[in-house]
Amino acid sequence: MTKPLPQGITLGQLNAAIAEIEKVVGKDYVYLDDIKELRSYRDPYNTTNDADFAPSAAVAPQNVEQIQKILAIVNNYKIPVWTISTGKNFAYGGPAPRKPGYIVLDLKLMNKILEVNEKHGYAIVEPGVSYYDLYNYLQDKGIKLWIDCAAPAWGGIVGNTSEHGAGYTPYGDHLLMQCGMQVVLADGTIVETGMDTTANSKTGGLYKYGQGAAIDGLFTQSNFGVITRMGIWLMPEPPGYTPFMITLENEQDLETVTDLSLPLRLNQVIHNAPMTVDLLWESAMSVSRSQYYTGKGPMPDSHRKKMAKDLDLGIWNYYAAVYGPEPMMKNNMELIRDTFSGIHGAKFHFDDTRKGDPGWDYRVKLMKGIPNMTEFSLLNWIGGGGHINFSPISAADGKASMKQYEMIRKRAHEYGFDYIGEFLIGWRDQHHIFMLMFDRMSAEEKKRAHDLFAVLVDDAAALGYGEYRTHLSFMDQIAGTYSWNDNALWDTHHALKDELDPNGILSPGKMGIWPKNLRGNS
Repeated sequence: MTKPLPQGITLGQLNAAIAEIEKVVGKDYVYLDDIKELRSYRDPYNTTNDADFAPSAAVAPQNVEQIQKILAIVNNYKIPVWTISTGKNFAYGGPAPRKPGYIVLDLKLMNKILEVNEKHGYAIVEPGVSYYDLYNYLQDKGIKLWIDCAAPAWGGIVGNTSEHGAGYTPYGDHLLMQCGMQVVLADGTIVETGMDTTANSKTGGLYKYGQGAAIDGLFTQSNFGVITRMGIWLMPEPPGYTPFMITLENEQDLETVTDLSLPLRLNQVIHNAPMTVDLLWESAMSVSRSQYYTGKGPMPDSHRKKMAKDLDLGIWNYYAAVYGPEPMMKNNMELIRDTFSGIHGAKFHFDDTRKGDPGWDYRVKLMKGIPNMTEFSLLNWIGGGGHINFSPISAADGKASMKQYEMIRKRAHEYGFDYIGEFLIGWRDQHHIFMLMFDRMSAEEKKRAHDLFAVLVDDAAALGYGEYRTHLSFMDQIAGTYSWNDNALWDTHHALKDELDPNGILSPGKMGIWPKNLRGNS
């Protein structure tokens, strides 16, 4: 197999750089074999050719000093690196680089939990720390703090936060709960943000902003530096926790439940992000599509209704929780019952009736900050379960929810796919996650999925909706939809890129941000 090379780099230059990097980290931590080692740095769910995202090598530094030395080497040769933390950002590209030939800068060995402060409720972690790691640490030490985890527990805290990920407890807005970070710039300069820029700082994990411009956000969803440490706020273990589920009979109930939820969310009657999840998403944790329908195209309504009846699920399934002392939870649940009981056919479910159901158990764990891997069971819905996620934002508004849902479902059906999706209400916004599931062993189906995704980007933009994160293949297209005032925002991104990384070595093309030498060739 021919070694993929970055644009403008010869094999001799790559080999010379690799030899120097091996002297920094040791040969054991430089990965070169395309089959035995680099296969794990591919995207298993990409919708194009595997070679489109094939790295030339990967390197796993163990500390900041090694990162600085690696960056000095690749700067000298002008070889791009693609930074990952745990590399588990599947459905959005996983560990794979944006273009073939990049060297993956894998921070998995930087996996120290540097501090946990139980009194003030925060932790400081390196990028290789997974949700499992921090959860197990807290449990082993008997520390009464909860994490807020992404759905797949093997994900990295730093990686997910820097991708603007969301979770399921009251601390579910991960970037909001980030406090301070350490970043290595392309030239090797180490930058601390927030209060840790003061001498002998004692408040780095407590106050986000410090003095002057708050720049933490510049290093998220970008390629301006390498995050090597991050502070995150953790939720004190509450005295009580009551999860609940409401099954809804009708498609139009999405509009009603969204509008009823917003006042409860804004007034903190419901403390976490409520989720309205469609039938197929929930069913896929218990059954496969072929058990109910073996035909081509989207599953007919008659088959969907039978599945809903068999599994005691709604067309939509609403999950949320209340937290706190028993009297407060009781009062909040009375308000919630009064609010939603007017929806025809709505049924409340609790642990006494749902425990043991895979979908229920999965949601109960997530809303309690218990990491798990249940979501990957969804891939059993079809054979060869590949997936990429289309993730537009809307207002937490019933009509907007229905408009997005109908747009995506119509297009999905037009291209022969099931609609599998969920809505999460944040503070005022709503995340809509459409899981586009396809047979990754079928070239024809992969192409159809790719074409559908591209059409959805344009459809959403035409209606005024933008995506909050995306797969490698669509970063440029989605960046192009953030085009107000003649692309002023991306021009600003590019100006920052040129100043902070003039050789363009850090993750070129990340979220559509390209260095000068590659701009226009993307």
